[in-house]
Parts: sequence; structure tokens; C-alpha cells
Amino acid sequence: MRVPPMFRPASDARPAAVLILFGEGVDGPDVLLTQRAATLSNHAGQPAFPGGRVDPEDDGPVSAALREAWEETGVQPSGVDVLCSLPELYLSRSEHRVTPVAGWWREPSEVAPGHPGEVAAVARVPIGELVDPANRTMVRHPSGIRLGPAFHVRGMLVWGFTAALLTQVLDAGGWNRPWDTGRVEDLPPDVLHLSSRS
Repeated sequence: MRVPPMFRPASDARPAAVLILFGEGVDGPDVLLTQRAATLSNHAGQPAFPGGRVDPEDDGPVSAALREAWEETGVQPSGVDVLCSLPELYLSRSEHRVTPVAGWWREPSEVAPGHPGEVAAVARVPIGELVDPANRTMVRHPSGIRLGPAFHVRGMLVWGFTAALLTQVLDAGGWNRPWDTGRVEDLPPDVLHLSSRS
């Protein structure tokens, strides 16, 4: 997977990991997303992959991604087949270098927000909805700066780091469909407020 210059990690950034968990849901192949609580200090209210910092007791990024997914959503690590780790990506807002870990949900478990102070919602989002051109857009800051691709799915606006990574993964999997990249929307005021407060 190609790493754009803006996402190339700084060596002094703190290690973190996210789990990109694919499964077979009632509406076809899907991926697990969370919506972060609006009270968090970083990336408040944003949809995200389950994940967080690599703790000293973790056995590296894979262990951290599985632990965080269990804590945040209830995913049982024993039911996940780890497929691979993707290249590290730099998240400048929180100064983390993030290792995305791809997994297949061999034995799906019931999921729900694990900690209301961290996770507001959990959703299994069908790949078909993500790649539907009607659900794709570019987003920009009201100042006019383009922020990148976004998805309107399951009542969420998926944008920022998660949308950029998801776009790369959908490309790598050969799932993406042509869509109108000239369609541009301003970030909604509530999303902008949470983003500026983070």
C-alpha cells in the first residue's frame, strides 16, 4: 500500500494500531467501524476503526489492535484471523504512528460500545454501501481547504484519517467503483465544532 507523504510516520511519534475487521454480515461483506464519543479530547465524534495506543504489555501492534477492538466493541480476538499488517501511517493531530491490522472475522461475536466515555456507537458497514457512488463525496473546511474523501453510511459521515485509509484499502482490494470526485461538501457545523475542539 502506498503511503502518501503526509502520512509518513515521524520516528518520535507514539505507536498505535487499528483493526480493519472484515466479515460476512447479513447485507454481505462488511467492515467494523466505531463512532468515537463526543467527549474525547482527540478526534471527538469521528467514525474510526477500533484501535488505540500500543501499551507496554501488548505484544506489538497486532496484539494492541485486537485488545482495543475487544475493549471498544466486544470483538472476541479468538474469532479473528489476522491477515496482515499494513505500513505505518502518521496521525499528526494526536502524534501517533498507526499500524493498520487487517483481519477476517471468522467467528463473529456480538458487538456494542464497550465504554460509553470512549465509543458512542458500533456499526458493521457493508462494503457495498461504502463503494456506492451515491455515498461518496469529498469534504472541505469552510475556509475552502479540501480535506479528502468521505463516506455517508449508516447515519455517519466517515472522513479524515479513517476515510483516507478506507479508500486505500478498498482500492487495494479491488472493490472501489468510479464516483464523482468533483462532488464536494463542507464539513457540517457540528462535525466542524467537534473537530476544532479536539
